[in-house]
Amino acid sequence: MKVLPAPLLAALILVGPAGESPPGAASTSPSPARNTEPGYPGKGVVRQDPLEPERGVFDERITAAIARHREQIIGLRHDIHEHPELGNREYRTSALVADHLQSLGLEVTTGIAHTGVVALLTGGRPGPLVAVRADMDALPVTEATDLPFRSRVRTEYSGREVGVMHACGHDVHTAIGLGTATVLAELKAELPGRILFIFQPAEEGAPAGEEGGASLMVAEGVLDDPRPAAIFGLHTDTIPVGQVTWTPGPAMAAVDHFTIRIRGTQTHGAMPHQGIDPIVTAAQLILALQTIPSRTLDPVQPCVVTVGSIHGGERFNIIPDTVLLDGTVRTYDADVRDTVERRMNEIVANITAAAGAEGELHYGRGSPPLINDLLLTRLMIPTLEAVLGESSARERPPSMGGEDFAVFAGEVPGFFFWLGVVKEGTVSGPHHSPTFRADDSAIPVGIRAMSNLVADFLSLHEDPFQGG
Repeated sequence: MKVLPAPLLAALILVGPAGESPPGAASTSPSPARNTEPGYPGKGVVRQDPLEPERGVFDERITAAIARHREQIIGLRHDIHEHPELGNREYRTSALVADHLQSLGLEVTTGIAHTGVVALLTGGRPGPLVAVRADMDALPVTEATDLPFRSRVRTEYSGREVGVMHACGHDVHTAIGLGTATVLAELKAELPGRILFIFQPAEEGAPAGEEGGASLMVAEGVLDDPRPAAIFGLHTDTIPVGQVTWTPGPAMAAVDHFTIRIRGTQTHGAMPHQGIDPIVTAAQLILALQTIPSRTLDPVQPCVVTVGSIHGGERFNIIPDTVLLDGTVRTYDADVRDTVERRMNEIVANITAAAGAEGELHYGRGSPPLINDLLLTRLMIPTLEAVLGESSARERPPSMGGEDFAVFAGEVPGFFFWLGVVKEGTVSGPHHSPTFRADDSAIPVGIRAMSNLVADFLSLHEDPFQGG
C-alpha cells in the first residue's frame, strides 16, 4: 500500500480544498509538528506556512540556469531525435545520457533493464528521496516532417525494414530529464534530500520475446533501498507550447495486447465450399468483439477493443488457411478487464467453431491504469500554477491512451502531467504518426515545470532534525 509522507498529508489537511484553513483552525500559523511516521526517509516538517504555501521558491535561479544551458539541452534533443532507437536497443541514447549525467558529477548506474540509466543527485541538506522519470525509446515510424534534424534511420522490426522516429516525443522527455538534472545539479548545495533520475527504455513495449520497460526496472530494484517518497513524469501533448495539463486520479488506461490466429482450410477462391474461409470468419469475429463494450459492459465503464492489423492470404483467387489479428484493449476497472478477456475467449471459441475453423487467442496484460495520486497531485498543482500561471496550467479529462509510468506510480505516489509542444503558427500530426512535431521551445517550459516540482516537493519535506 502506498502511503504519502506525513508532512505531505499534514500540509494538505491544513491547506484545505481551496487553500483555506479547516473549520475551527486558528488564524495564525500552527507550530510545525515533527513527523513521527516510521520508515519515511524524508520525515520532518513542512517548512512554509501551510495556510499560505510559498511555491516556486527556486524559480528565479531555475529560470536563469535554463537560460545558460538552453542551447546545450536543445542540441542534445536534436542529437537524440536524429538518431532514434527502438525499445531495448537504446544503446547510443543511453550512452549519451550517461555521459551527460556523469559530467554533472552525479552517481550514474547503467545497464538497468537492458539499456536503462539511473543517476542520483544528493542535495546539501537532509531530506527525502524523490524520483524523476524520462523514457528514451522511439517507434517504427518513417518520419515525414521538414525538421532539419529529422530522422533518416532505418532498421529491422518484426522481420521488416522500417523507419525509426521519435513519433511520441520521447526525445523531448529525455532532453527535459537531462535539463532538469543539469539545472538542479547547480542548485544541489541549497536543496534538501536526494533526486533519483530514471531514464527508462522500452516504454512503447519490449520486442517480442523480451522483457523491458518500467516493470523490468522495478523488478530489478530501481525503486528500492531507499524507496522514493514520490515520482514525477511528463508526456508531450499536441497543445500549445507553454501549457501544461494534468488529471487527478485515474489518468490513462490499462494497456493490453491480444493476438488471434484463425485456422481454416485453403482452397480456390472460386470454390469456397471446398474449404473453410478464415477471412470471412475473421470479419465476423471483428464485429462480434465490438459487442463487448457496447452490449456486455455497463455503458458508463470506459473500454476500447481495437483490432489494429489483419494479415491473411497471398493471392486474390486463393482462400488462405490462416488469418492473424492483432489488437489492443484499454480499460480502467480491474473487473472490466477480466470480463473483456473472458468474453474474448468465448467469442473466439464459438465463432470459429460455428465456421468449422479453429481459433486461438493470446491475451497479454500490459501496464496497469495510470493513477495520479490525489494527495500528491493536490499538493503540486499550486507549483505549476505559480510558475506557469493559472491560465496555462489546467485539468484535463482522462484518456484511453496508456503509459507504463503507471508501474512506477503503482509502487510509490506519482504525479504525471502533459506538456504542450506545438508552437504557434505550426501544426503537428498526432502521436505515433509520421508528422508528429514537437517544438524546441517546449523544452525550457518542461525543464522549468519539472525542476520546480522537484525543488518544491523537497523543500516541503526538508528534515531539519536529521544530521548530514
